[in-house]
Amino acid sequence: MDDNAALLVIVDAANVVGSVPDGWWRDRHGAAERLRDRLAAAGLPGHRGAQEIVLVVEGAARGVEPVPGVRVEAAPGSGDDRIVELVAGSAGRSRLVVTADRELRRRVTELGAEVTGPRSVRD
Repeated sequence: MDDNAALLVIVDAANVVGSVPDGWWRDRHGAAERLRDRLAAAGLPGHRGAQEIVLVVEGAARGVEPVPGVRVEAAPGSGDDRIVELVAGSAGRSRLVVTADRELRRRVTELGAEVTGPRSVRD
């Protein structure tokens, strides 16, 4: 593995947004945009070094556009399945998935990714 490669940070938008009962369900698209903007501004707090941030959205948040610093992947079906695909397709580099979903955590760690919870990117 190339030690100079940026850490691939894959964020489960639905899980992170849903981790705080702040009314996100009234505007899922807007909540995903706010998360995207926070990631673009701050990256992964506490991580030094280059990061490639990918925000995986699904459902009502599918129309969220990318911004500099955050690539947005709209899952055609299950966001979890798209996250697993991204992890599997990036073997050979450091990958960190942000989610609290137990089944997704199991699936991506089996592929060699590390996992952290939503608090790592929330206010």
